[in-house]
Formats: sequence, C-alpha cells, structure tokens
Amino acid sequence: MRPDTPTRFVLIEPSHAGNVGAAARALKVMGFGDLVLVRPRWPDVLQRPEAIERASGATDVLARARVVDTLDEALGGMDHVCATAMTPRDFGPPTAAPREHLAALAPRARAGEVVGVAFLFGPERYGMANEDVYRCHVCLRIPTAPDYGSLNLAAAVQLIAYEWRQALGGFDAESAPARARGPAAEPPADAPTVSAMLAHWEEALVAVGYLDPAAPKKLMPRLRLLFQRAAPTASEVHILRGVARAMIAAARGGRR
Repeated sequence: MRPDTPTRFVLIEPSHAGNVGAAARALKVMGFGDLVLVRPRWPDVLQRPEAIERASGATDVLARARVVDTLDEALGGMDHVCATAMTPRDFGPPTAAPREHLAALAPRARAGEVVGVAFLFGPERYGMANEDVYRCHVCLRIPTAPDYGSLNLAAAVQLIAYEWRQALGGFDAESAPARARGPAAEPPADAPTVSAMLAHWEEALVAVGYLDPAAPKKLMPRLRLLFQRAAPTASEVHILRGVARAMIAAARGGRR
C-alpha cells in the first residue's frame, strides 16, 4: 500500500483488554499498524497484561497505538470511513459486503483518489451507535449464518484487515509501481473537516429559518450523506463554509 494512502483501524469504547491485544495482532499479521482507541474502558488498556499477552508479538502495534477522547480525533487525515455493523439500519450510508466494497475501493486508493481509509468497530456489547454509523461512507456487514451473527471484536478486525489486504493485491502490492497522481489533483477533505463544515451549515440553516432545531428530523444526516458522496476537497469545504458565513450574516441583517 502506498505510504500516502494510510489505513487506520478505530476501536470505539472497547471494554476488553484482550480484544485490543488480539486486534493489534490481527493488524500486524496483515501488514497494518495504525490502531486508535476512542474512550476505552481502561485508560491504560495498551499496557494491561491481557492486552500484551493477546498481542502475541505485536507489542510494537500496541506501543504505537493512540487513545483519544473523540471520534473526530481518531479520523484526522481519513477521507473514506467504513462502519462495521451486524444490525441493518433503516437510515444511513449504503450497506455492502466487505469483499465487494473493498474490491472497488482498492484501485482508488492505489491511484491516490482516496487519501486515507478508516475502519470503525463499535463496543463489544452493543456495536456502533447510529450517530457514528451516520458519519461513515459505507456500512460493511459481514455475511454470517442467519441464526447467529455475533462476531468477536478481534475476529471482525482480522476479517476486515484480511479482506482489505487481499483487495490491495496481497503483499505483492507493496512492490507494485504506484500510478502517479496528476499535479492538479487535490485530495478529499478528511472526515473531521467535513464534520466541522456540516456543523457550520447547521448553524446557518437555523439562522435562515430552514432548519427547526426543535424538529430537525433527518436533515443533517441526509446532508452528511450527500457531502460524503460528493467527497469535497479542502478548497471546496472552504467555499461551502464561506456560503454558511454569508447565510448567517444575511440572517443577522448584514452584521458579521
């Protein structure tokens, strides 16, 4: 995989130190090493004996792993975000099997059209929250037996890491020549940048009376899906935020 097209695995509120260690091992086996934990149950989870034991030689991945307070912090630099959820949502990003989605995504990553890919995994007991799933471009649902679809967290990480590595061409992909990107190409804005822009737009839509904060319905999640499909660049986000500023100023009678 190209160094400028990173892959990140994000564990949201993991509660078992052993799963964190086993996830680190799963990443190392597949040649990945960027692991981020969001609000783990144990602040010292990366140093807990069970995590180190289950890492089984992947302690270097644990040593490099980061613990952060928010999902925004975890997604810095990532512009394609994949949720993993076993339960279908009635609203949100499109659902796909990992193999088909990753096979289509890999050529874009190798070509530099996708700058950073993040895979999100929810807490062991209840999976990803809807609000976190809504932030993603796709929801990967691993096909399982219909009468028992519960996967261990580390097993799910291993499966996704394997499928992504295979989509990239296996380990031979490391030595394949990368196709150069055109000099005029600008990468998509990362996920936190898009989220900040959407917060600005929400403020502007309230200011002009289009969005009722008391009854928002699903306007903002739908706008998020729209902008995630569009994959705006940082320059385009800057334009969109300028529009939001102008809307707010107009609503205030021209006062900025």
